[in-house]
Formats: sequence, C-alpha cells, structure tokens
Amino acid sequence: MCMTALAACRQQQATAEQDFVRVENGHFVRDGKPYYYVGTNFWYGAILGSEGQGGDRQRLCRELDEMKRMGIDNLRILVGSDGERGVKTKVEPTLQVKPGVYNDTILAGLDYLLQEMGKRKMVAVLYLNNSWEWSGGYGFYLEHAGLGRQPRPDSVGYPAFMQAMAQYATNERAHQLFYQYVRDIISRTNRYTGVRYADDPAIMSWQIGNEPRAFSTDALPAFEKWLAEASALIRSLDPNHLISVGSEGAWGCENDLSSWSRICADPNIDYCNVHLWPYNWGWAKPDSLVEHLPRACENTKAYIDRHLAVCDSLHKPLVMEEFGYPRDGFSFVPGSPTRGRDGYYRYVFSLVAADAEQGGSFAGCNFWGWGGFAQPRHEQWQVGAPYTNDPAQEAQGLNSVFACDTTTLAVIRQQVERMNRVEIDK
Repeated sequence: MCMTALAACRQQQATAEQDFVRVENGHFVRDGKPYYYVGTNFWYGAILGSEGQGGDRQRLCRELDEMKRMGIDNLRILVGSDGERGVKTKVEPTLQVKPGVYNDTILAGLDYLLQEMGKRKMVAVLYLNNSWEWSGGYGFYLEHAGLGRQPRPDSVGYPAFMQAMAQYATNERAHQLFYQYVRDIISRTNRYTGVRYADDPAIMSWQIGNEPRAFSTDALPAFEKWLAEASALIRSLDPNHLISVGSEGAWGCENDLSSWSRICADPNIDYCNVHLWPYNWGWAKPDSLVEHLPRACENTKAYIDRHLAVCDSLHKPLVMEEFGYPRDGFSFVPGSPTRGRDGYYRYVFSLVAADAEQGGSFAGCNFWGWGGFAQPRHEQWQVGAPYTNDPAQEAQGLNSVFACDTTTLAVIRQQVERMNRVEIDK
C-alpha cells in the first residue's frame, strides 16, 4: 500500500513537472511536445484581475477567452508598478508603495489572473522590474536608495532621464531593495488556488525586467553583473520556471552585441529576448509609415539575423517579445487603417515561422500589445480610463491591437495556424 502511494506521488510529481514549459536541446517543450507560439503583451492583466481601482474581472475573463479563442496562449505581464500614485505618465494603482510595502488588491489581482490563465492552459511571462518610468522600476529603487527624487522624461526629456538611470547599474543599495521584492513575489502562494507561485505551471518564465538597460557604455560590466546576480537569486528561489532577461537585444546593451551575448550565455538564463520598434528607432516616420515599411523590414531582418546567430551558438531559443508599428497616418483610433502595421506583423511572423520550420532558434513572438475590448476615452491616459496596453506615457491606441482591428487579427490568426503546424510537424 505504501509503495502504491509512493508511486502515485511520483507520478503526480512527474505530471506536474511536465506541465511546466522547459527548454530541451535548444527548444521550448510543453506537455512533452515542442512549443512554438504567438503571444502578446498584456501588462495590465494583474490590475484588471483586482477588485480595487482599475479592476474589472468581467473584462479580464472576456479578454482571456478572446485571446484563447484566437490561439494566443502566452501573455507577457507586469507583476506590478512601483512608487507613489498621482504621478503623470505612470501606471496606477501601484503595487509596491514603498520598498516591501504592497498594495494587496494588486497581489490579489495577480493571483486571480494566474488562476484564470491556468484554467485556460495559458502561460505568463512575469517581469519584475522596468528601466523605464512608466511603472517605477529603476527610478523607484534609486530614490529609496538615497539618491533623492529622480527625473522623469516628461519634464526633463529622455537624454537627462537616461543619464540619471545609468546610476542604477552600480547602485548596490538599489539592487538589494529589488532583490527583496523578488523574494517577496516569488515566495508567494496564490490565495485562490493554494499553489505556490514557484509550483504554478501557469507561469512560463520569471523575467528580470522590462527592457533593462545599462544606459551607459561604462556601466555595462556592472549591468551584466547585476543581471547575473538577479538570475542566480531567482534560480535559488524557484527551480521550476524558466528565467529570461527581458532585453531588447544589442539595442538595450548600448549597441554592444557582445554584451548581450555574454548576458544570454549565463547558465541561469534559459532563453533570449529581442524587441523591435521601427518607429521608435527611427526606421519609419509618422507621415510615411506605409512608404517606410520596406526599410523597416530590411532593418528588422538584419537585426534578428545577428541575434539568431548568437542564439544558435548558445543553443538557446529566441523570442521576439515586443514589436509594434503605428497605425496608418499615426492615428490612435481603434479600427482605423493598419496597412503598415499589418505588413510589418506579416513580415515579422514570416521570419519567426520560417526559422522555426527549419528547426532554428526562433521559437516565439509576443506582439505589443493586446488592447482587446478597451474603448479609449482620451489620447493621454487618465485615472479611471480603460487600460489599452499603451502605457500612461504614450498615446492611447498608438500600438494597441483592439478587438475591432479585423485585418490585424486576421494576420495574427494566420500566424497562429502556421506555428501550430510547426508543432505538429516536429
């Protein structure tokens, strides 16, 4: 009888382990099968899952159902924002009010979100920090490390902001405050399911941050050291889940591909990330988005090829987990024409699928991002307005894909079907 119980326990453990997304022989595996995916960014998911300000569980479930219906099962999500509320261009409500002081309604929202994703066999990539101002991140930790009020780009401009944020890479006190946050989040137990986060297969990956940057060539060695320490800490707390950086690629390493390669080579980093923003990076102009599409695609391929070569040498998967393209005419209106965006999505998807079909390292992509059923009320986000996936510092509707964007959704569905065929063929 004891042996039977022991065997059942081992079988249950093996089944649970199989549910986690793994990396085997340089490729993602889920449920014992190759895993290639089309995902999206849904940073506001935990806020929607809450019952406080900004919460809307009915909308959350509707959005999850719609994404699942389309075959989108991989969501990249912000754990929570940091700092005081009432700050223009910052997400709220915030989760971490002060270091180690948390807004429990957002934690409940994250618990609820993971429960609902688990029911639908969806997985989350959860990022824990942010180099940018819209969720606190670097600036929050620097302020509480004793450096005083940190500048925001809406008041001083991005060059001055980035110069200030370059202090983060070398600030040990700021790192220690972040590490405590990491411990607090990863050690949580979901109040609705009773499952520890570390044991929850609804989580695919812990991600160190959203677009972590050194913001200075001189800071790159310290930056690489910080990422190595953070990944080692996460691994010590949670041996079940994958770990990723959240990097833009060489663009996020002061255009130093060798730095990105060293970061990705760390044994605690399971797979690699790149982001691509043709408009933000000057490859396409607001008044000629369709006309500049060929140049955007050419530069995109060159950027991806450089990073794929690194991933092939490291034998690790690559995910393009952020990419976007504005609407035609730089419109923000849901349902307005998206010829340029559709063309760019189609091209990016073709690169992912073609490499996957050849057994290469390109394993997935998360477009930015899911606006779903939101109906923006203002160009600039205001408290009480619906979340669209365009953060508070950006025009609402700039890069969001809404449920009424039929042509873009058709392009996404075609890619889902193609990636599903890759899984079957493998």
